[in-house]
Amino acid sequence: MNFFKKQFFWSLVLMLSFFNGFAQEEIKKDETNDVKIDSLYREDQFYFAFIYNTLQQKPIGLKQQKFSIGLSGGFLRDMPINKLRTKAFATGLGLSYNNYNENLGITGTAKDAVYTILGSQSNFDKNKFTQLLIDVPLEFRWRTSTYQSYKFWRIYGGVKFSYLVYSKSVLVDDNGKTVITNNDDFNKLLYSLYLSAGFNTLNVYACYGLNPIFKSISVDGQKINMKSLNVGVIFYIL
Repeated sequence: MNFFKKQFFWSLVLMLSFFNGFAQEEIKKDETNDVKIDSLYREDQFYFAFIYNTLQQKPIGLKQQKFSIGLSGGFLRDMPINKLRTKAFATGLGLSYNNYNENLGITGTAKDAVYTILGSQSNFDKNKFTQLLIDVPLEFRWRTSTYQSYKFWRIYGGVKFSYLVYSKSVLVDDNGKTVITNNDDFNKLLYSLYLSAGFNTLNVYACYGLNPIFKSISVDGQKINMKSLNVGVIFYIL
């Protein structure tokens, strides 16, 4: 009887030792997996922004009409720079569409445009110009994210280089409809500072142009150095 008790006792010890070693091995595997997952963690994201476009440094008499909207979207590649991966640089590629409703009448041709401020006596139904741009953003990122959670606070900011690929101005008045595409007077390369901040998917967004929208034009003896200020909301989607 004592023989069987001893056999049972040592069998139990061996089983406990086996399960303990197995459990420790599993914990080590889990820890290894955690490190592996964390080492690959990035905030690569698609983004989409809905913005309100305003013009800054307007010449006397120039006013914006109606609501000028803009849309922007693209992809950003995340490059963490600290162990916790809460700080990073990011760059990518995107597209922006900007629409400006105002009273700067543009007539003539794309090679030789004529500019007039449409005053209160002017009878026009529509006047606007639109732009389509390719964007290359370069930003610094701070966030409270982890690889386990996609809900976090963020502050992203940087500089954006934009290349104008298409422009169009439309004036509809008593003289008919004047449409000019790819006006040579628009700056082809635009650069701006931007900032976005918020929690989870929804964030506020602001972007200020550092150089003028037009190259070098004048209206009524005033040089036009208008710059853009865009404010709105931006969504980040993994």
